Amino acid sequence: MVIERVNPAGLGRPSGFSHAVVAEGRFVFLAGQTALDKENKIVGDTVVAQFEQALSNLLTALREAGGEPEQLCAVTVYIVDMDDYRANAREIGKVWRRLAGTEYPAMAGIGVARLWDVEALVEVQGYAVIPAR
Repeated sequence: MVIERVNPAGLGRPSGFSHAVVAEGRFVFLAGQTALDKENKIVGDTVVAQFEQALSNLLTALREAGGEPEQLCAVTVYIVDMDDYRANAREIGKVWRRLAGTEYPAMAGIGVARLWDVEALVEVQGYAVIPAR
């Protein structure tokens, strides 16, 4: 399996993401995850706490599929309050590095009016490529 992160010199230096990712292997499509616990209740009342739970949920699904965080190729974060998310970006980045490391996928943050679970502040969805069997 090969994953190559591409950050062209002609684009701004990325911080916390890669501009492009090229990968060979088996694709894993990861459903959007919010801060739901095992009882399907939203946990955490801050964007940082909910991001940590949502990312943990995503990584749990990825590991069960046979993958690891460094194999994430693309991640989209859906954000209810973009100003709150940006104000907490440093703490969110620390959560990312602690749980997923520093091999960043291609990423997008998208502001939304609300998520499926009305208490959810963020949802994290991703794609990974893992070694062929």
